[in-house]
Amino acid sequence: MAQAGRKKRSTHNSKMVSSLLARIQAILQKEMVREFLGEFMSTYVMMVLGLGSVAHMVLGDTKLGSYLGVNLGFGFGVTMGVHMAGNISGAHMNAAVTFTSCALGRMPWKKFPAYVLGQFLGSFLAAATTYMLFYTAIEHFADGELMVTGPKATAGIFATYLPNHMTLWRGFLDEVFLTGILQLCLFAITDKNNNPALQGTEALVIGILICVIGISLGMNSGYAINPSRDLPPRFFTFIAGWGEQVFRPPPLSCSAGDNWWWVPLVAPPLGAYLGGIIYLVFIGSSIPQEPRRLENSVTQEDRRTTVVPKTVSYKSSITPAYPVLVQPAPPLCDSILLERF
Repeated sequence: MAQAGRKKRSTHNSKMVSSLLARIQAILQKEMVREFLGEFMSTYVMMVLGLGSVAHMVLGDTKLGSYLGVNLGFGFGVTMGVHMAGNISGAHMNAAVTFTSCALGRMPWKKFPAYVLGQFLGSFLAAATTYMLFYTAIEHFADGELMVTGPKATAGIFATYLPNHMTLWRGFLDEVFLTGILQLCLFAITDKNNNPALQGTEALVIGILICVIGISLGMNSGYAINPSRDLPPRFFTFIAGWGEQVFRPPPLSCSAGDNWWWVPLVAPPLGAYLGGIIYLVFIGSSIPQEPRRLENSVTQEDRRTTVVPKTVSYKSSITPAYPVLVQPAPPLCDSILLERF
């Protein structure tokens, strides 16, 4: 009896587990959930690789890392992120790109919260992961103090801060311009009516684009060019011990950027939107548009063409017992042109 009772309980438990797994699977198969997870995972991968490269440059005293290494880390991090979720959510990994896609009608606004939430959570978790991986190195480098400015500053591992030669509004314009260049080139890379990247190479080309932007234009503002890259890690440093100085400069110091924190949140969406509009107006509208027509439609010129039936020849010496009938062609329908938008 006891053994039979255990079997019943085991069967009941297995059915409950199977039912729970089926419900979870059904939830995960929903389009919005898949897109959320795609943005979460792709952003996490990008940020872990990118922030790790910054940690090597800061903590390794230029022996284990370099500015070129940071650009390569973020560039190939983006490449891996595109491979991770390119066919699921598009792998935006950037709230500015998501905003532009919605603002220009390429994606419904109802998806915007799920995309941005996935990006922010993935970026925050990546910052936490980087902190745990490099915890002892950070403590050793900064002598146990978590500083935002100065020679022992480590907050720059996670978020961007303006250098002393920049002002707040110059940094704002810099972020607008750089994100505009990013969006302009993204449209060119993916525009199938122009000269897009070869199929299968899009992820690599986009990663190279990020790397080139950093190498060519990144020194002034740290090229955040992405609210999802800057704000979540900055918030992590706030709660992890760096304090409120990550949002406002310490007394008698301007090296933290005079409340720079809001610029990477506002400037990139504006820049991406302007870059997208510039591409569509100056490049997209100048691409010749060929009319598409239905497969079973013909033009007036086709209607005037005389169709000459081919002569049917028989290699056999046997004469057919019945004459070969040529069926008349069906009446031709009017052609229908479909303009491509």
